[in-house]
Amino acid sequence: MEQHFGLMNASRNDLDAWWMPFTANRAAKRDPRLIASAEGMTYCTPDGRRLLDGISGLWCCNAGHNRAPIVAAIQDQAARLDYAPPFQFGHEGAFALASRIAALAPGDLDHVFFCNSGSESVDTALKIALAYRHARGEGGRTRLIGRERGYHGTGFGGISVGGLPANRKAFGHGLSGIDHLPHTYDREQQAFSIGEPEWGAHLADDLERIVALNDASTIGAVIVEPMAGSTGVLAPPKGYLQRLRALCDRHGILLIFDEVITGFGRLGFAFAAERYGVVPDMICFAKGVTSGAVPLGGVIVREAIHAALMQGPERAIELFHGYTYSGHPLACAAGLATLDLYRDEGLFERARTLEPVFAEAVMSLREEPNVLDIRTIGLAAGIDLAPSADAPGARGYDAMVHAFNVNDLVIRISGDTLSLCPALIVSEDQIGELVEKTRAMIRAVA
Repeated sequence: MEQHFGLMNASRNDLDAWWMPFTANRAAKRDPRLIASAEGMTYCTPDGRRLLDGISGLWCCNAGHNRAPIVAAIQDQAARLDYAPPFQFGHEGAFALASRIAALAPGDLDHVFFCNSGSESVDTALKIALAYRHARGEGGRTRLIGRERGYHGTGFGGISVGGLPANRKAFGHGLSGIDHLPHTYDREQQAFSIGEPEWGAHLADDLERIVALNDASTIGAVIVEPMAGSTGVLAPPKGYLQRLRALCDRHGILLIFDEVITGFGRLGFAFAAERYGVVPDMICFAKGVTSGAVPLGGVIVREAIHAALMQGPERAIELFHGYTYSGHPLACAAGLATLDLYRDEGLFERARTLEPVFAEAVMSLREEPNVLDIRTIGLAAGIDLAPSADAPGARGYDAMVHAFNVNDLVIRISGDTLSLCPALIVSEDQIGELVEKTRAMIRAVA
């Protein structure tokens, strides 16, 4: 008998086998939301419904889905070189992509260490920070500082410096020697902000409190998202990142930008660091570097950090860290093709042009039922809905399900907060469609 493995033929037992990440598995498998194909701004379900993708896959398909040049590059690379070991060997694609990424980064961020995801990029950056301190004879500077409501992936390093308690509470204490800056959101001061809110730059000064408590000689690095995406799109207050950079410089602390979400055009520039005129010591990236087509992540490192580790015997390994799939040939081919698309179609510039159009459209939702706040920056928006009295998170979940089943729309939720982040290829008509579908969904769960 012929076996069928297509999604339309999946039995209940077939669905049970995959333990889905960050998913209410039992609820999802009772009424699965299956996606069969994608193109441009849309998904297609197994039964032929076309869905507008309102979240760029998962903040990652910045150039849209199944773009022909990226597909062709992956196919060509798979036919020529499927894999090459990254330990002590290399291949042309990895060197070429690292050079292209370094050229996009600001200042002297000239060296790229490849990994496979945003989570790995964060853990890599934290390890490089500690290795740098060790190389400089500053082995006591091991304390790491994150920020409340920050999301830095799901490795033990990332959940430790991250500021989302639900991501930590089941997994023990995590890394020791961790502190957190306060988050930058205050609804009373910032409600319905377009772009960077006026209030909040002073919150960076809490770093002085942490320094006074622990002494700068114990602190290795600070890591923040320029825009906190996963928690519901929290833009940095005007002057906040510049202030944080100055404080880190004053106390000799490394500053790491987690740009896994903000990198590659989400805020209208290759990196948010460029938008804000701030050069961090490291930038973590992933997601948009391949437009989501193949997993790839990495860390861009300033020259001084790299140089400090390029010491000792020439034949000795300088950094005992890496992954089997660092700089994977297919991922690098996808990355090079994606960067070509961003350049040739002017997608970063397009995002800057569309930012006010997107903001005005999304802000038209402010009078809809249960909308408590809306925040927009770049091509990203967070919409806070009032929680149900007896079930926090239920309204957001119901909105996500209704959007998929009824409104032919894919959105992202975090509790009762909805996130919209369309691909950089989105048209003005599609922005209007996205907002109207969101309006209908909000009214349906009122």
